Amino acid sequence: MSTTVRQRKVALLGYRSVGKSSLAIQFVQGQFVDSYDPTIENTFNKNIKLRNQDFEIAVVDTAGQDEYSIFPTQYTVGIHGYVLVYSIESSKSFEIVQLIYEKIMDMIGDPNIALVLVGNKSDLQQNEREVSREQGEKLAKEMNAVFLETSAKDNICVNDLFERCVSQIEKALGNMDEGNPDKKCSIM
Repeated sequence: MSTTVRQRKVALLGYRSVGKSSLAIQFVQGQFVDSYDPTIENTFNKNIKLRNQDFEIAVVDTAGQDEYSIFPTQYTVGIHGYVLVYSIESSKSFEIVQLIYEKIMDMIGDPNIALVLVGNKSDLQQNEREVSREQGEKLAKEMNAVFLETSAKDNICVNDLFERCVSQIEKALGNMDEGNPDKKCSIM
């Protein structure tokens, strides 16, 4: 019996240099790319199986947003879910992710949109941290989003982040209940 492959499109949004491309490449290719070239926009594809359902995930790796280019309208069309990424070493990136969220709500207006808030670079030393885990958890709760801290460098929770996003998408579309995945990562 063959099952239909569900195609889902996920946009990675966040301030520049927070690790959006590194997360996408780690997820799709299983490697960490240390060099930084500013992204214009790339789309990466990967097939995954989640709860016996096959998915083809298109990950749209966007150019870094700042105060002036917060949320281009092309990211409202055909996108099923959003991964909002900040760096735990940058309070500025944390502020920008809040502005991006506000723009998404202004443009889409659906508080049940699939959202994952990601604090990236969790491999850094505690003294390098500018944004606490508690701040991330609190913001995710306000956004009605899943929260994860990840490390693209050490491949910590990277697959989980995309699996959780797909679960949120399916939940928002009424295709599956979110359940309680048995994962090693802390999830809020």
